[in-house]
Amino acid sequence: MTSPRSLFAIPRPVFSSHDQTSESSDSNLNAQQDGHYSVMLPEIIAALAPQDNEIFVDGTFGAGGYSRAIARQADCKVFGIDRDPTAHESAKKLPEVISGKISTLSGCFGDMQALLKQVDIDKVNGITLDLGVSSMQLDQAERGFSFQEDGPLDMRMDGPNSDQRPPASHIVNTYSEKEIADILYKYGEEKKSRLIARAIVTDRVEKPFETTLQLAELIRRIIRQKPRKDGKTIHPATRSFQALRIFVNDELGELERGLEAAEQLLAPGGRLAIVSFHSLEDRIVKNFLRERSGGTPQGSRHSPTVEPAALRKAPFSLPTKKAIAPSEKECNENPRSRSAKLRVAIRTDAPYTKGEAA
Repeated sequence: MTSPRSLFAIPRPVFSSHDQTSESSDSNLNAQQDGHYSVMLPEIIAALAPQDNEIFVDGTFGAGGYSRAIARQADCKVFGIDRDPTAHESAKKLPEVISGKISTLSGCFGDMQALLKQVDIDKVNGITLDLGVSSMQLDQAERGFSFQEDGPLDMRMDGPNSDQRPPASHIVNTYSEKEIADILYKYGEEKKSRLIARAIVTDRVEKPFETTLQLAELIRRIIRQKPRKDGKTIHPATRSFQALRIFVNDELGELERGLEAAEQLLAPGGRLAIVSFHSLEDRIVKNFLRERSGGTPQGSRHSPTVEPAALRKAPFSLPTKKAIAPSEKECNENPRSRSAKLRVAIRTDAPYTKGEAA
């Protein structure tokens, strides 16, 4: 396989020519579907550096923005994975899917190794993940992800008909006060989790929680948000809704499984590019890549500890140890991009050893 080009100039990737920048910008515009904005698309394409005859995985297919941009960069094959049935339905209309350059697989990206095995693929050259909820899901009130419009309190990424997991309403209506408080604190870092949990348990006796606005209004009653320095305010239900969504869909467990699968699937020289939007996700990605690139502390310089794992070659190398931020231009065009962080790694030829970091 051809070695990937030198891609990165710290603190963020740059393109070597005006033509490449224009091409990536055009791809970003062309990849917009139903108002969907592909976050950090030029940086993702620079990190993956698609070349002819290579195979890529877009583990969070969504509207297909990343997949379509990758497919347009080279004569390559892209497999788009998504657990959301609506993503697969809309994908049928895409030219790249019709032509066969993109194939979609139904399931969770944490199971990407098993999904790809079903189509006789055991190694790939690049994997990208855009973590969290998609704009399409947020914009559909009936999915229950958003507190801006009223809808059923669902939040299941695999759809309201899923038999794989219960909806968010089941959590708030049946879990104990302590269990709810723990979820809000652990997955949303909500400091007032106990107050919110107590109010939920009290209110649900009279009327079970069925809609997003019903829960959002309860939280608004409890939490008074002060304006930030820029004069803007964050909706008081933001952290609680994030926590419920992450818990319902086991997003952090999914991410951990996906990282392990990526290490096994990527061929030597393969590229991994992951966009996260909050500290819980980014911390998992950061720690995984630090450990797998040989960054685990090995003792002091006066009394170093040399363990067997330290003698092995690390399975990943990092073009830059720092997360890459979106451009100012993108943040102005798409406010959701402001919290995005991109981390990139390149697979070495070190063999995969389960559960042991280099």
